[in-house]
Amino acid sequence: MNWYIAMVVYEIICGNGNHCPQFDEQVRLIRATDHSAALNIANQLGEQEAFSFTDQNQRLVQWKFLAVTELLPLREMAHGAEIFNHIIEIDHPDGYREKILNRSNAILQTQTDAIHSF
Repeated sequence: MNWYIAMVVYEIICGNGNHCPQFDEQVRLIRATDHSAALNIANQLGEQEAFSFTDQNQRLVQWKFLAVTELLPLREMAHGAEIFNHIIEIDHPDGYREKILNRSNAILQTQTDAIHSF
């Protein structure tokens, strides 16, 4: 058996869809005999885990499975091994840098809060 990393993408639609488009990109760990089997398993997971529910405002919320967009073999399970990378091109790099620093600071703050809660 081999391990694979799969990117499973969902579209989130609330009500009639008149909102800022939302997509959920999930990185999943898949165990399969080969690449073809891993792709089938990832697609099955995507289909099985698509769901709909009614929110507190009685609007239908749908998580629609779109596709498996990445499927990479996990070659080595070792400390520091690269699991996934994604190169992006940004029109507004200052905003992206700010977003990344804010996310990093939030993680640090959560860690600090956890330490002080003991």
